[in-house]
Amino acid sequence: MLALSAEGTLPKVEYAIFADTGWEPAAVYAHLDRLEHEIAEPAGIPVLRVSSGNIREDALNPDHRFASMPLHVLNKDGKAGMTRRQCTGEYKIKPIKKKVRELLGHPYPQRIPKSTFVEQWVGISTDEFHRAKDADVKYMRNRHPLIELGWSRTECVSYLASIGLENTPKSSCLGCPFHGNAQWRTIRDGSPEEWADVVAFDAAIRQGNARANATGNPLLGEAFLHRSRVPLGQAPIDHVTAAERAALQPELIDTAADLAVLEQGVVDGCSPWACRGEAEVAQDDFGLAT
Repeated sequence: MLALSAEGTLPKVEYAIFADTGWEPAAVYAHLDRLEHEIAEPAGIPVLRVSSGNIREDALNPDHRFASMPLHVLNKDGKAGMTRRQCTGEYKIKPIKKKVRELLGHPYPQRIPKSTFVEQWVGISTDEFHRAKDADVKYMRNRHPLIELGWSRTECVSYLASIGLENTPKSSCLGCPFHGNAQWRTIRDGSPEEWADVVAFDAAIRQGNARANATGNPLLGEAFLHRSRVPLGQAPIDHVTAAERAALQPELIDTAADLAVLEQGVVDGCSPWACRGEAEVAQDDFGLAT
């Protein structure tokens, strides 16, 4: 959407907003720099980076209130589960809304007049039109330009390739539990430092986040980044195992989709305006305001 706006296919937006969790892969930050300098700046579109903190550091800080990640849990009785997913709301949706309020001239806790709002573009394609929803606040009105253009994910990928952005990386936390095996392999095989980082984090959160433990609310079981619920450094990431097939996540819909997620991860990751967490409140890591 940013590129289409910059070239004039879509109207020019006033801002693009990137919500930074502080723990994105280096490739994502490099891609963001490229988008900003090669596409946004020449078109006069400011890219605003907003943040609520560093999700990795916060999870390991006993003095910091932490919005939990959707960790895979092995309970004491041997049953599998997941912790609540609050990170998208805290680290993506919250800072975007805060910045939008500031742009409107009504930072929290000021009341925003009914006549004051932004038109926010959400990057949902026709493949997932059912995720196109209205905003949950009156000062933001969602619009879905890709659906209006009739573009599927295939058209989006073809367009990106035509402008030299065929290697666009998926934006998500480096240690996101929604990664599929392919994403874990990419980190392991292509970035040894980042792999060491996520393996260390996986070990550090075995008993849950530090704040919960410090306040006497320990996890009743063990937490893992990989859905196999074994330490990440030992997890079967080179192929989908029979055990993984037999324990498909209950929140997924059908077998074909389940198997694809085991390998490729959740398609849209944690994009704020179309997330697949405990509440589908919002999508893309770019909020575009007009």
